Amino acid sequence: MDLFEYEAKELFAEYGVPVPKDKVADTAEEAREITAAYAAEGTPQVVVKAQVKTGGRGKAGGVKLADGPVDAYEKAQRILGMDIKGHTVHKVLIAEATDIKAEYYLSFLLDRANRTFMSICSVEGGVEIEEVAHSNPGAIARIPVSPLTGVDHAKALEIINAGRIPDEAAEQAALLAERLWAMFTDEDATLVEVNPMVLTPDGRVLALDGKVTLDDNAAYRQDHGRFADASATDPIEARAKEKHLNYVKLEGEVGIIGNGAGLVMSTLDVVAYAGEQFGGIRPANFLDIGGGASAEVMANGLEIVLSDPSVRSVFVNVFGGITACDAVANGIVSAVALLTERGEEVNLPIVVRLDGNRAAEGRAILQEANLPVVEQVDTMDGAARRAAELAAAAPAKGA
Repeated sequence: MDLFEYEAKELFAEYGVPVPKDKVADTAEEAREITAAYAAEGTPQVVVKAQVKTGGRGKAGGVKLADGPVDAYEKAQRILGMDIKGHTVHKVLIAEATDIKAEYYLSFLLDRANRTFMSICSVEGGVEIEEVAHSNPGAIARIPVSPLTGVDHAKALEIINAGRIPDEAAEQAALLAERLWAMFTDEDATLVEVNPMVLTPDGRVLALDGKVTLDDNAAYRQDHGRFADASATDPIEARAKEKHLNYVKLEGEVGIIGNGAGLVMSTLDVVAYAGEQFGGIRPANFLDIGGGASAEVMANGLEIVLSDPSVRSVFVNVFGGITACDAVANGIVSAVALLTERGEEVNLPIVVRLDGNRAAEGRAILQEANLPVVEQVDTMDGAARRAAELAAAAPAKGA
């Protein structure tokens, strides 16, 4: 889960990482009111910053300096609703303008290649770290961090010195690094980035901007629900999550249901390949129902897939292992009955391929049930081709 800047800085503040005073606004009127309050406290100049989960906001015109409430209103009005790299701006952050003497870069991240953590530190901040790596690679220090020993003050100073942060900022920057590491580990983050970390003319070191990515796999032991971004979540994906289904929306016409992530990924490829023969038919989703495909799980899966208006056919691809194919077949039959009872009409063609443990018994169950919408195909390639063919022949919903 990526956080907005204002959310990242809220976390920073909780861990004692120094940040400028700022407040988020949903409207230009709120931006004006926040700036007026700052002006009353003696700081009329603010920075209006688009809140989107992508970089390059400044280059896109999403970060503007404003002199007073009226100017902040006008700048916020122009920024709100902007499209920045495919992200629409719904909020702006109103931050007190900060005098800057120097800008640096600091981050902690998961180093997957070496199965450890890493800190990146540079005396050159304020631009994307990729640009620094290209223009002046010698200015970037990459310091491995052991998950066993972490970052104490000595390690923090090692990181800061390796990044060539000058002496006048080093001690405060090291303290900031210690606190940033505490947040990184406590919150189960995979990335925390401060760019820029700034030195002010009066000698303070602040996190002027922040980027945080949290590990969704650790959600069960964290309280990160407050950071959920409903506006950026596909509504079908949100409903699937409520039903504890592993679902990802794609841009295609064949709904996919399978048991096991590897099998589902292979199914996506096979459907996409088969769909080339029928005008570019593609998979509409990734849905892994996992092991133990009960009638309720299958019903929930079918309900989610069928609720997608772009779906024209469904491909259920199951390889029986721990879960036997006869149990899956019973689940499909019961699922159609459950959906009918719920008032969810099942009228799209469902192509089923069963293989593996008790596949013959599963096929017999489906044959005996004689469901009008269910069609069985023995092979994965054949089933993918049939699902693509049916999707190509079916009219789009609402057509």
